[in-house]
Amino acid sequence: MDTLSEQCEAVLKLNDHSKYTAPGPRLYPHQWLWDSAFAAIGWSHIDTKRAKQEIFSMLDGQWSNGMIPHMIFDMHPKYAQDRGTWRSWVSPLSPNHLATSGITQPPILAEAVSRIGAQLQKPQRQQFYKKVLPALIKYHQWLYTERDPHNEGLVLQIHPYETGLDNTPPWMTGIREHNRPWWIAAVEKLHLDPLINVARRDTRAIPPNQRMRNIDALVIWDVIRRLRRKHYDIDKILHRSLFIIDDVAFNSIFIRNNTILRDIAAEARIKLPEDLTDRMKRSEQALESLWDDSFNVYFSRDFITNHLLKEPTVASLLPLYAGTISKERADKLVKVLTNNHVFWLKNPVPSVPRNVRRFDQDRYWQGPTWINTNWLLIDGLERMGYKNESTALKSHTIEMMRQHGIWEYYNPLTGQGLGSPDFSWSAALALDLLNT
Repeated sequence: MDTLSEQCEAVLKLNDHSKYTAPGPRLYPHQWLWDSAFAAIGWSHIDTKRAKQEIFSMLDGQWSNGMIPHMIFDMHPKYAQDRGTWRSWVSPLSPNHLATSGITQPPILAEAVSRIGAQLQKPQRQQFYKKVLPALIKYHQWLYTERDPHNEGLVLQIHPYETGLDNTPPWMTGIREHNRPWWIAAVEKLHLDPLINVARRDTRAIPPNQRMRNIDALVIWDVIRRLRRKHYDIDKILHRSLFIIDDVAFNSIFIRNNTILRDIAAEARIKLPEDLTDRMKRSEQALESLWDDSFNVYFSRDFITNHLLKEPTVASLLPLYAGTISKERADKLVKVLTNNHVFWLKNPVPSVPRNVRRFDQDRYWQGPTWINTNWLLIDGLERMGYKNESTALKSHTIEMMRQHGIWEYYNPLTGQGLGSPDFSWSAALALDLLNT
């Protein structure tokens, strides 16, 4: 094909499952929350009706308490094992007609709804907003009610998958220290972890050095097992948990989407609950408690100990997307972002900075560049007035994809495509960058 735009459109159509867009053609058959939100943004430039369907499909999996799960499973019999891993049916709050996961993911649906709305005429836009707002409001209320138990303004995450940055170093360090059972320690000590590849679908399709380590995968699976055993009941989970975090990326995305939720509710002439708007304001203030003066970035925080988890990642920069931080702190973040020994590599922005021990240029969320985090930063930089930096990052991102294709993630030093080929959110967000 001649143009990147045409390639992106072809990838979305390749992964189109009618009601939702699968992230990739081989490895990812199900529907994921923020994947679908990003896919909807891409579809909005092609077919607004199809874009809206992506949102409706995700909302169809909403639990009765308001949670929107991070996965809705394909109900084909061949995926029974995937559904059985999560067993959403152990919770009386899960939907009866679908199998889902029991956790959520970064709450970026309001952003997707707004981006679709921007492509519609005002009457159609207002109609669309009114249709989705009840579910979105209920979701944001659930996040505060269940995930901000101390009414502090930040919402907590109970599993690394909830951050969207699955095996991000702050989580992996913490759960290895606090949540690693004896049998996983034994597997590691006896060097039996290579055997785990037999049971892993991803390392059969993609080189193991590009995926999370086997021990990390086991630890993450064990956390799922613990949540499932507690029937995804937050009171039971918090009662005995040793490691839970207030993730800076999740909360930055939440704060931005709170702002967008207020905007679309105003256009639809729907009044948000006063308690919800009060808590939204508190979140903007609470984000500042994650700032660290020694590193000049934001960090996630251990919810149990209240200590910052001082392992810098791309999440440390995402308060730029939140759009509520001071100019002084934004300036400091931009200085860190544009340091070519840290984040501004040949193909920026790596998921982990190059100057830390954890950096691995090929391994999943431990070093590679991802299109979705670049997109969030491009948007945040633009809105906060850093137009030169936003334009430069947009140019780097598009050029990397033109040279190396549409992949799940990329080597930040060489630009080589890694992970799943024909990846939907990479295609969708590139399409958005090309059209804005």
